[in-house]
Amino acid sequence: MDPLTHLMTGAVLARTGFNRKAAYATLAMTLAAETPDLDVLWSIRGPVAAFQHHRGWTHTFLGLPLEAAVVVGAVWLFHRWRVKRNKPIKQSAPVRWGLLYGFALIALLSHLLLDWTNNYGLRPFFPFNPRWYSASLVFIVEPVMLLLLLIALVAPALFGLVNSEVGARRPAFRGRSWAIAALVGIVAFWGWRAVERQQAIQLALTGDYGPTPNNVQILRVTAEPAPISPFLWQAIVETPDFYQHAAIDTLHGTVTTGERADIFYKPPTTLATLVAKRSWLGQVYLDWSQFPLVTQTEVDATTGDATVTFRDLRFMVDVPFTPGRGNAEDPPLSGKVIVNADRRVVGMEMDGHVQR
Repeated sequence: MDPLTHLMTGAVLARTGFNRKAAYATLAMTLAAETPDLDVLWSIRGPVAAFQHHRGWTHTFLGLPLEAAVVVGAVWLFHRWRVKRNKPIKQSAPVRWGLLYGFALIALLSHLLLDWTNNYGLRPFFPFNPRWYSASLVFIVEPVMLLLLLIALVAPALFGLVNSEVGARRPAFRGRSWAIAALVGIVAFWGWRAVERQQAIQLALTGDYGPTPNNVQILRVTAEPAPISPFLWQAIVETPDFYQHAAIDTLHGTVTTGERADIFYKPPTTLATLVAKRSWLGQVYLDWSQFPLVTQTEVDATTGDATVTFRDLRFMVDVPFTPGRGNAEDPPLSGKVIVNADRRVVGMEMDGHVQR
C-alpha cells in the first residue's frame, strides 16, 4: 500500500486502546507501520537493486523483531533527549518499553497485511519460502480505506471542539470507538471485495477470447483490482497461445473484451531473450512476476544490440494515474535488458532508469 495508508493505519491502531497502556504508543506504532518501506534506500545502488529488494527482508516475519527494536530504540533516544533537555512531559500512560516493543510488532504486522491485500505481493516467509503471496483485493492506493482512516483520526478532534464549547470535560483518550469502527470497516471492505473477486473470476471463465473465439482452452485466470468500486475488475486470461485482458463488471455480470490490442500472443524464445532471462534483472523479474511477457523488441542496425523487454500483464491495464494499456510498450514495473551481438548483457534499466 501507499505510505500514507500505512502511517494512518499505525496511528489508528494506537487509538484502539494501545495508547492507554504505554506512553509513546502512537508515535511508535505510526513509525513502525511504515518502517518496512525503508527498503527504498536500496535505490542508492540503482533501479535493479531497488526492484530486487523492494518488499524484501524488511517485509518478512524474520525481519520484524529487528525492525521493532530499531523503532523502540529511536523512541527511547527521543525520550532521553526530552529528559535531558528538561522538556515538560505530559503523559497519560506510563513508559513501558516492553509493551511498546510488542505494540511496534503489531504495527509492523499491519504493514505486511496491507501489502498482502494488493496485487504486487510480498514474501513474508523468505528466506525459508521464496514464494510471493498476494490477495489482489485492493489497488495499491485505495481511496475508500484512506477515507475511513482519515475520518477515524479527524472526527474525534472535531467532536472535541464541539464538546469544549458546551463545557464538557475533555477525556484523556479520544477516538477509540472511531478507530475501531474504521478498522472493522476496512476488514469488511476486504471481505466484500474478496467475494466480488471470486465472482469476477467465475465470470471471466465464461467469456469468449481470441480473434476467433471458439472453445478456446483457458489455462489460468486472475482478476486484478481497480480503485474504489468493488464491482470493477481487470481479468487476465491465459490460453495456450496468448493472454487477453477483459473488463469485468460483477454488478451487471458482464465480461467486456476490447480490440485486438488486448490480446498478447506469447512471444517466441530467441537467443537474446534466453540471455536476458539469465541476467540480474531477468532473474529478479521472473522470480516476482506472475504473468511475465518477455519480448525481443528491436535490434540496433549499427551495433547489433538487441533490446529485450520485461513486462507484467497485471500492470498493463488502465487505472487512475497509471495508464498501463495506453503505454503498452513501457507500462509501470517494466524493465529492459540490452544484449549485444556476442550475446552479452551490456545494459539494464528498470522503469526507464538505467542501472549503472
